Amino acid sequence: MLYYQPLLGLSAADSKVSNMTKQFPDWIRRKWSAGPEFHATDAVLREFGLHTVCVSARCPNRGECWQQRIATLMVLGDVCTRNCAFCAVKTGVPAAVDADEPARVGQAVAKLGLHHAVITSATRDDLPDGGSGHFAWVVEAVHAASPATTVEVLTPDFEGVRAHVERVLQSRPEVFGHDIETVEALYPVIRDQRYAYRRSLEVLRIAAQDAALVVKSGFMVGHGETREDIEQTLGDLREAGCRAVSIGQYLRPSSAQRPVCEYVTPEAFASFEAYAREVGFEYAVAGPFVRSSYRAEMMYGKLNTRCDGEGH
Repeated sequence: MLYYQPLLGLSAADSKVSNMTKQFPDWIRRKWSAGPEFHATDAVLREFGLHTVCVSARCPNRGECWQQRIATLMVLGDVCTRNCAFCAVKTGVPAAVDADEPARVGQAVAKLGLHHAVITSATRDDLPDGGSGHFAWVVEAVHAASPATTVEVLTPDFEGVRAHVERVLQSRPEVFGHDIETVEALYPVIRDQRYAYRRSLEVLRIAAQDAALVVKSGFMVGHGETREDIEQTLGDLREAGCRAVSIGQYLRPSSAQRPVCEYVTPEAFASFEAYAREVGFEYAVAGPFVRSSYRAEMMYGKLNTRCDGEGH
């Protein structure tokens, strides 16, 4: 089976994204959607002065999601204290924490009519608690402003401090997400040196101690990983207690990030998804445009329905 379509002739020195896009296989191409609801979503976000990972990370799904009035909100500013080779989020010295942000997030979620809100952030190593207290206040504010809305957090690693992870858990999100991002062998190449593969697994393991909580993770392929690397990562995530996993294609956000090594075929994504289910994931989704928060409400709905059917 063909798992990858290599980018022949593309060197690490190639800095022109426009040249790279000419090599996109057919399954990577998609239309941009920006109708009235897209602009309505943008207006709400601007009204409450909120950041989104959709914009900061240059997500290819923004048109589709915003047209459905869905956005992944990014709290604690739009500047990260770490610098991963694949990520478009700005890096540097972040601004001071905005104490009013949790209330504004709650109001925006209510105005957008979100049934399932995904909250993420840049990594904030400059804060004593890594921003965990702010995360918790945001979850509580969303539940207060929109009681019927379920909340999914997609957190940084909080430097592996158990108390910080537990502070977020105390706010009772329905889903706890932390992305492993890539396979262990590529961590030294892909991730900021302050990240550690085994530490991220431990963060997930801490969250999974709450049996009622949906714990999920995700990673990108196309960086040069092998099939064995992918299977190891899926096994590690499952052993850590993850119930859901997402696998997507790395797409270079701009010329400032590392080039794509390979484009994964749809057949390969289907096989990754099947393998994830074989090793025990209750929900697995894999595809070129899959991202950790993409169609997150669907994931939660399927898992929640399953649990209800089993009498939990």
